[in-house]
Amino acid sequence: MNYILFDGTFRNNLLPFTFTRPVADLRIGILTIREKWEQRLNATTSTKTEEYLSEKWPLKLESSNIFINASVLPDDTLLEEISVLQHGEKLVFEDILIAYKFEGNSELSIEDLQLKESSRKPFIVAHTWDIFSKNAEAIQLDFNHLTKGRTSQDIDSSNYTKNSENIFIEEGASVENCSLNASDGPIYIGKNATVMEGSLIKGPFALGESATIKMGAKIYGATTIGPSCKAGGEISNSVLLQNSNKGHDGFLGNSVLGEWCNIGADSNNSNLKNNYAAVRLWDYETERFADTGLQFCGLIMGDHSKCGINTMFNTGTVVGVSANIFGSGFPRNFIPSYSWGGSAGTTTYKLTKVFETARLVMQRRGVELTAADEKIMEHIFDYSAKWRRD
Repeated sequence: MNYILFDGTFRNNLLPFTFTRPVADLRIGILTIREKWEQRLNATTSTKTEEYLSEKWPLKLESSNIFINASVLPDDTLLEEISVLQHGEKLVFEDILIAYKFEGNSELSIEDLQLKESSRKPFIVAHTWDIFSKNAEAIQLDFNHLTKGRTSQDIDSSNYTKNSENIFIEEGASVENCSLNASDGPIYIGKNATVMEGSLIKGPFALGESATIKMGAKIYGATTIGPSCKAGGEISNSVLLQNSNKGHDGFLGNSVLGEWCNIGADSNNSNLKNNYAAVRLWDYETERFADTGLQFCGLIMGDHSKCGINTMFNTGTVVGVSANIFGSGFPRNFIPSYSWGGSAGTTTYKLTKVFETARLVMQRRGVELTAADEKIMEHIFDYSAKWRRD
């Protein structure tokens, strides 16, 4: 069977992260959504996404195809319901299309497919803030799946641990002289990851492969530090997707950072309004601020964006792709992609400079900025021009 993960109707709700990747490659919990599906299906997947992303993530059709909504996370019930789909059938829950199946190389109209109702509401990532607000449940689900029937690497005796049976350390990871409290949720330390001395970690927590927690870090509240990230200071209920740095003192709370981001030393974000009201976030589709219904919501930062030392972000700030923020005071709550500046105003961050910096940053992790990457960034540059103020 050929499996395809499609972006679905929630894609625009997940900007700015889905500017630079399909929905399937978002990380929540320990794994990306694609990794969750591929491991549960025991199969590889291709992607149905925006045209400008399709060179990097091409669609592959075969004689028999099952399309799965990438905003939906897998579970045993869904896997069973999807496995029995017949040609021309679609699986839905209320008005949410979960999956559909067809045979041949040309797609059928979704409206013409025969309806089958799913037996229960699925786990859905429908908004950017779902990535952190639903992260505790996602960590637990991934932890159960990844550790079932396996034995953790021994926990070094220099560590303080609580509920050590809920702590799993992969091969090659180094954790010494730290506090690991798994009483409120599991702690997962990925392969070849490092937790430096004096770190205080309270689960649910996930540390990706080859990631690093700096000395004396304080991390709590369902946090994921993705592969090859570096994290330090105080972090609460936040997700760093991959290859990003928040390595110094300063607070990051109820936030999501994309890939190739960097947070300067002593930078902080507010995650609670002074009047305790629900936080509003910029909505790219309506081009207005939308009510999240959350009392706690911090910083949403797209790929390749960075801030200088001592930067302050107000409650519910959205930063686009490849923005460079610096200076005193609070910048706007919506910072468009390719912005250069801060509270005093911004200009356009020129593409030549963006590419130059991206190459240097990615080379440090042994990753090449490809021609396909540059085309994607050029598309986003043009698309986001309407929001920039020069």
